[in-house]
Amino acid sequence: MAAPEPAPRRGREREREDESEDESDILEESPCGRWQKRREQVNQGNMPGVQSTFLAMDTEEGVEVVWNELHFGDRKAFATHEEKIQTMFEQLALVDHPNIVKLHKHWLDASEARARVIFITEYVSSGSLKQFLKKTKKNHKAMNARAWKRWCTQILSALSFLHACNPPIIHGNLTSDTIFIQHNGLIKIGSVWHRIFSNALPDDLRSPIHVEREEPRNLHFFPPEYGEVADGTAVDIFSFGMCALEMAVLEIQANGDTRVTEEAITRARHSLSDPNMREFILSCLARDPSRRPSAHNLLFHRVLFEVHSLKLLAAHCFLQHQYLMPENVVEEKTKAVDLNAVLAELPRPPRPPLQWRYSEVSYLELDKFLEDVRNGIYPLMNFAAARPLGLPRVLAPPPEETQKAKTPTPEPFDSETRKVIQMQCNLERSEDKARWHLTLLLVLEDRLHRQLTYDLLPTDSAQDLAAELVHYGFVHEDDRTKLAAFLESTFLKYLGAQP
Repeated sequence: MAAPEPAPRRGREREREDESEDESDILEESPCGRWQKRREQVNQGNMPGVQSTFLAMDTEEGVEVVWNELHFGDRKAFATHEEKIQTMFEQLALVDHPNIVKLHKHWLDASEARARVIFITEYVSSGSLKQFLKKTKKNHKAMNARAWKRWCTQILSALSFLHACNPPIIHGNLTSDTIFIQHNGLIKIGSVWHRIFSNALPDDLRSPIHVEREEPRNLHFFPPEYGEVADGTAVDIFSFGMCALEMAVLEIQANGDTRVTEEAITRARHSLSDPNMREFILSCLARDPSRRPSAHNLLFHRVLFEVHSLKLLAAHCFLQHQYLMPENVVEEKTKAVDLNAVLAELPRPPRPPLQWRYSEVSYLELDKFLEDVRNGIYPLMNFAAARPLGLPRVLAPPPEETQKAKTPTPEPFDSETRKVIQMQCNLERSEDKARWHLTLLLVLEDRLHRQLTYDLLPTDSAQDLAAELVHYGFVHEDDRTKLAAFLESTFLKYLGAQP
């Protein structure tokens, strides 16, 4: 089908209030001008290998992000491997999970003065897990068991996603410094890029890459087999077990400012009062990697597993199909509810039944719960998770490749990172009755309304149109299938069997 003209990105346009920030606060801009590097440096858990990390502003979304810089001393070697570096970061951008820090964009900067990779990642407002645990202990608070379970579930959900890729993605640097926490309790794993990138780099470019294992205070997060040729996903399970132990006790006392000793770890384990929690952590810390359970199996451990409530299942179902419903469907439904009507009833013969009425349900709490589920705080764990798409073969250390003839490729468009929550489509005949005019209204998860118009050709199909909208950055890749199905149903409605 004919490609729509990519130049006018009207769907992205929106009015913004004038920013009051001082222009002198801007140190640098991205080549497209969308991201602005600020003077303020941020500590996002001392990301391994990143020499400098700055707060930045996404001027299109109006949110704060992190500007990461990876510097290389050998500019000639950097120039030789630019294509490989570019490919690796393009593939890393495919890693998309609510409990993994998202890599938004990257670009390479090679000049006479410097050689560096700059990549933009999410900004996690409350800092690293280690910082959070230290603050909690300083305030003389104990770890809440329910929060511990929720955090472990989110970390394992992310690890299960990474390990399910083909080939598996091994984090390799999982510590309480590379796990971040949002103010609402959402956990995100950072530094996923590190091991993939360092393994793919030739020896002459690995100098700026270091691991948290080089920090004596973090040695206890790494298992005995770490760094061996045959190490695998069990490396991350050991590191997770140590993080789970640290979350439970708030801090494992180090020997001064150096490393954490085996005696300190043993004392921390023995301080756990819950036998199920102790057994759970010990299984992760097994010296033999073959005896450590997988991330997926750990989600079913009795200390974490619970039967999902109907409320949580309904919330996930609602969010997965929200694009089929009006934007304000919750508000409209709640307005029509009789507050005195019985929502649920529990029979208790011979006593009167126990009843819950709609008046006892807080709609504000419902909105917050839906938002938390959307953000990934309550993942479903006792269902087979969908396997990651688009990740096979590319994230493994590549074998020696034969030189391929280079062909010029067009400049790629920015990929859409926001999901569609609502779709509306309308078809109208043109004045000459020769063709159909399509109007597509999309509501994105940040409530941005995007209206697209297109003149259908006789050869156009719903699948082709959905693919082109993804290609030109109007729609998230994950929405391709449901958009194609939605367009197909619209075509059948208006055009009959022949689109």
